[in-house]
Amino acid sequence: MKLLLVEDEIKLADFLRQGLTQEGFIVDVANDGIQGLHQACEGQYDLMVLDGMLPGLDGMAILAAMRQHKHTQPLPVLMLTARGDVEDRVKGLQTGADDYLVKPFAFSELVARLHVLMRRSQSAHGAEATVLKLGDLELDLLRRKAQRAGQRLDLTAKEFSLLTLLLRRQGEVLSRTELAEQVWDMNFDSETNVVEVAVRRLRTKLDVPFDLPLIHTVRGMGYVLEMRS
Repeated sequence: MKLLLVEDEIKLADFLRQGLTQEGFIVDVANDGIQGLHQACEGQYDLMVLDGMLPGLDGMAILAAMRQHKHTQPLPVLMLTARGDVEDRVKGLQTGADDYLVKPFAFSELVARLHVLMRRSQSAHGAEATVLKLGDLELDLLRRKAQRAGQRLDLTAKEFSLLTLLLRRQGEVLSRTELAEQVWDMNFDSETNVVEVAVRRLRTKLDVPFDLPLIHTVRGMGYVLEMRS
């Protein structure tokens, strides 16, 4: 699940990005309202966490602009704000927020609310499948469970995110650069082997115990997830 976090408090933004990444989200961060609105309207996201008070444009202005932009209508938005008055919450919901969480908050509650928003959105729009499949491989995005041939795969958060990306784009060759940017939210460094290590570990769980490998290396290009006879 790809998430846009718009938060101008740098320490809080870093904390949330790290925590949500560990929970399996792919997180992009914007630290001001103008950049946040641009990314929301131009990017492809499953969820958005939006601070209410931002430089450039505040959260209410961003919401109002987003809801008028045809490409961002389905995007579920959870507002984070220090304003906890009933009037503020009502205004936020009326402007277009799907949920409202007042600072300070428990990180576990934020994660739970995001999963609820995701389920609600997918149910309402009947859009993206919550279970991804390839042959005998099945990945449940909401329950965060993976299995192959009926056997549970014990994946780390990063392995789950990596497999999700490969499954969503099965049949496509994904470069190490793209995998690093999408899964680790980092610029690819040719000197690091983080992608190769992660793919190797995923293969030991996904391919090695079974007869038919699904992850294939395309020399000089990257990796592809597909069934080959």
